Amino acid sequence: MRDTIAAIATPLVPEQGSVAIVRLSGPEAQAIATQLFCPPRPVIWESHRIYYGHIQDRGRVVDEILLLWMQAPRSFTREDVVEFHGHGGVVVIQEILRLCLERGARLAQPGEFTLRAFLNGRLDLTQAESVAQLVSSRSPQAAHLALAGLTGKLAKPIQRLRTQCLGVLAELEARIDFEEDLPPLDLLLIETTLAQVETTVHQLLATADQGELLRTGIKIAIVGRPNVGKSSLLNCWSQRERAIVSAFPGTTRDVVDVELMVRGMPVIVLDTAGIRETSEMVEGIGIERSRQAMAQADLVLLVIEATQPWTAQDQAIYQEIERPCLIVVNKTDLAAPPPDLPAPNLSFSALKGAGIPDLEAAVWQQVSGGLTGSNVNVAINQRQKQALIRVQQSLQRFRETQRAGLPLDFWSIDLREAISALSEITGDGVTESILDNIFSRFCIGK
Repeated sequence: MRDTIAAIATPLVPEQGSVAIVRLSGPEAQAIATQLFCPPRPVIWESHRIYYGHIQDRGRVVDEILLLWMQAPRSFTREDVVEFHGHGGVVVIQEILRLCLERGARLAQPGEFTLRAFLNGRLDLTQAESVAQLVSSRSPQAAHLALAGLTGKLAKPIQRLRTQCLGVLAELEARIDFEEDLPPLDLLLIETTLAQVETTVHQLLATADQGELLRTGIKIAIVGRPNVGKSSLLNCWSQRERAIVSAFPGTTRDVVDVELMVRGMPVIVLDTAGIRETSEMVEGIGIERSRQAMAQADLVLLVIEATQPWTAQDQAIYQEIERPCLIVVNKTDLAAPPPDLPAPNLSFSALKGAGIPDLEAAVWQQVSGGLTGSNVNVAINQRQKQALIRVQQSLQRFRETQRAGLPLDFWSIDLREAISALSEITGDGVTESILDNIFSRFCIGK
């Protein structure tokens, strides 16, 4: 029997929340709650009921709370669960947790509640991972993907693929053991079935990069020579004075970042120091950081001025860029953009605040690959992607083994590897080390 765990299930942000929750799960959850909870009148414990009362410690009132009782197996973990819903804040809720630990509970590890839900059959592994993704969602589309995974929209196709492969494996192994008593293998049916499996695997793999964009967002570096309007672009785009703007070159000495939302996708925009030759030490450090930001970005916005031709300095910066690049031509309220620019470009005026919709459309076009929230109903994560790549490789080896005319025993080896990789995705054949790696990234209390 597992021990009883406890944790604070809501963020600890001083003066930012009216309610905070301590969650207990395990065989002693109700007993611990009974020791701490003091209702105004005797209660009859009924599952999925909310009770009003106080938390008391040796006669001292700690907080006025609501208590939620959920009896196994009708709970998230399929264990007895108690939640204390107290007043928000840091001190009181930590005091309630301390009292729970003093009375026999153990502090939960990161993700341990969801791990118990998985181990008790409440969730499969794709759903458990979706819980973490839902909690950490930074955009509506990312939350949409997480909810899709939580409701089984990823698990179901993976389970179908596994069932199809198991069906083929059963046919192979039957021929290995009872070849003389059975008709010959239907090779066409096997090839058709595995071709369908490969098609579905390919479709799922195509969602990995798109899902990553929606979950984690993209990083955009604004670069260019000094005083072309990089900081003005950032301020105009974010609609706040985030970066210092000055007529003197070299004002920006460090990378300034702002998180924005572009068509529902999180975007981190980095304003960098103007790149030029300099002997000034502090400015030189800023320029080096600009180059690092440029190298690590998913997209680079190279800002130039419409009032000047494409310069040798612009060309030198452009040649350093190794990422997708958009040229943003500032001050187009004063002059037309220079002709024959070497990359896709768009017009912008920081002074007039004109060009942001075109900029966001161009950014979306560069990084989305046609991604829209409406046509992505499910997306795999990087762990699932690696498992599906192994499925692809195993099925490729299966075909090579078949063409080489090797015995059926060799066919089944490759097919078993594909089934094993599919099982890892849903958790049917997952190892303890994989579980530790997955759930260690969860927040405590989830």
